[in-house]
Amino acid sequence: MIYSVSQIIEKLKKHIAQDDFIDIWVKGEVSNFVRPLSGHSYFTLKDDKTSIRCVMFKNSLGAEYLADGVLILTHGKFSIYQTRGDLQLVADIIQPEGEGTLRAEFEKLKLKLSNEGFFEVSRKRALPSLPSKIAVVTSPSGAVWKDIQNVISRRFPLVELILLPTIVQGHLAAQSIIENLEYIRKAQNNIDLVILARGGGSLEDLWPFNDESVAHSIFSSPVPVVSAIGHETDITISDLVADVRAPTPSAAAEIVVPNILDLNDYISIITEKLQNITFDYLGACNENINNINLRYNRVIPDFDSLKIRLGESINLLDTFFKHKLQMYYEKSNSIKSKLHSLSPDNTLKRGYAIIQGSEKKIISDIKQISIGHQLEITLKKGEFTAIVNKINKKD
Repeated sequence: MIYSVSQIIEKLKKHIAQDDFIDIWVKGEVSNFVRPLSGHSYFTLKDDKTSIRCVMFKNSLGAEYLADGVLILTHGKFSIYQTRGDLQLVADIIQPEGEGTLRAEFEKLKLKLSNEGFFEVSRKRALPSLPSKIAVVTSPSGAVWKDIQNVISRRFPLVELILLPTIVQGHLAAQSIIENLEYIRKAQNNIDLVILARGGGSLEDLWPFNDESVAHSIFSSPVPVVSAIGHETDITISDLVADVRAPTPSAAAEIVVPNILDLNDYISIITEKLQNITFDYLGACNENINNINLRYNRVIPDFDSLKIRLGESINLLDTFFKHKLQMYYEKSNSIKSKLHSLSPDNTLKRGYAIIQGSEKKIISDIKQISIGHQLEITLKKGEFTAIVNKINKKD
């Protein structure tokens, strides 16, 4: 007899439902744990030989014990997820059995490095307020690098970003991280700080950032290190050793550079304060000199020569402060001119255009479009809509 795929899965599902697998306890280590907005929990239960997918629906008992690397006892029943044909354990009760192997190794290394002073707040360095060159140690192919570029180009486009392509997962990752941090230490190419980053993942995925040798490389870095590993809830040894820990890679980009618009406002405020201080000081000097003249005129009948010298001093002082004020004005205008040259409007005036796709998303890569896509084109004067009918890809 020939069965369809659906018939086979249905028969297996019925067979498992009638077997001893409908009321069972399973011991294993949690990995790949996620809990989306639905409130249900999805994870993998594994031992040293194999693994099985698990689901635990919202409001089941013991869901708070779920975390990557934790060893648990799970009660439930086996079933087959009919859409994919996957065997899975539907858990209804979870009890802690102790910490998993990786979690235990993490805590052991954390205690050791803590005792050696690796996490001391007193040794951690402040980040430069206006960095000019930042090294990013991450994978060139992931979303992390693009996110960091986007945030920094928006906040402070004057900074230079240097990507050090790095393996961030697997058994080669730790050595790749160490080599790039060592390159920064030896190169002495005026790098102001380092961002060490990768996206989220399971405890196993992030394990290279719990490597003791990586911790030593971060500890010995000649420049401040910002660690941005995984999501906000992910804590690694690298996070604890780094000078600054950011909850996400995008947050790291926000932390390391100022907002150029805020900086422009600050310069304007400082310029105005400097002008007021200068005028007040000049006024006070003139008033003091006038008072001195009055006092001397009362006791010395002939004071013409001294008055002339005092007048000359006033003129020199006035010229000096006016010169200083002019210098500050010119410096402020120079900064404002640089900011203006980076504005989108100025770019359009030079003959460039802004191309936007759906949802007003900026198109910067030919891979973002395909034949038939509708694009919005913004020029210096006016806008128009275009339909893609041909794509020329360059190698």
